[in-house]
Amino acid sequence: MNIFLKELKSLRKSLIIWSIGSILMVVSGMGKYDVYASQGQSINEMLRGIPKSLRAVLGFSEVDVSTLSGYYSILFIYLLLMATIHAVMLGANIIAKEECDKTSEFLFVKPVSRNSIVTAKLLAALTNIIIFNLVTAGSLLIILSQYHTNGENVNEMVVSTMVGMLLLQLLFMVIGSALASVKKKPKTAASQASGVLLLTYLISVLIDLNENLEGLKYVTPFKYFEAKNVILGNGLEPIYMVLTSILIIGFTIVTYIFFKKRDLNV
Repeated sequence: MNIFLKELKSLRKSLIIWSIGSILMVVSGMGKYDVYASQGQSINEMLRGIPKSLRAVLGFSEVDVSTLSGYYSILFIYLLLMATIHAVMLGANIIAKEECDKTSEFLFVKPVSRNSIVTAKLLAALTNIIIFNLVTAGSLLIILSQYHTNGENVNEMVVSTMVGMLLLQLLFMVIGSALASVKKKPKTAASQASGVLLLTYLISVLIDLNENLEGLKYVTPFKYFEAKNVILGNGLEPIYMVLTSILIIGFTIVTYIFFKKRDLNV
């Protein structure tokens, strides 16, 4: 419990900064919606004139951006990137920080097992992720409710996408923690975990550019819970929820196994 509370305290400042950043992104992003909504179909026609490659990079897929759900599906891409970057760095740093700061003796003097240490750290990271997710969801519900919805269910739209975001946050958190546990030089774990995240996002962009790469959608988590599909398509598809859960469990096991075996640098 002491380790858990210590981790929460040490992460408090960064959580506040990331949460404020999320709120500002929601506010600034939705601030542009009135312009898109007022132009109706003309804005969609203008966007279709943008090269496909640029539209894929920016997230402007084939959705009606003059509607609240269509515009939100694009804004969600940027919120998801922020949330997963926060999660992957959190997972890597929370495992590696004692070695990076040369304070590993803190872990040795505690009469607790390695497994207990990992559990406390992951629970602290999980708590931060849930708070970040709830702050983002709360700000979305408040801001989106201010706009004319044309009969669209804002609550269902936000809740369903936030569930998908939470699953991906957990996945990237344990990807970061697994890398930090496996690597002999934990200082590089956060940057390499972020590299994995950016690579998977790049793959999702390439899939949007080339339909022949559709089979790679199972390789990139960014294709699992796309807002345009969750809101306007099949919702949260069970196959992706199961696949994400399996990956989360798998990377969590890797974290425990390799952290228990590694030699900590004092």
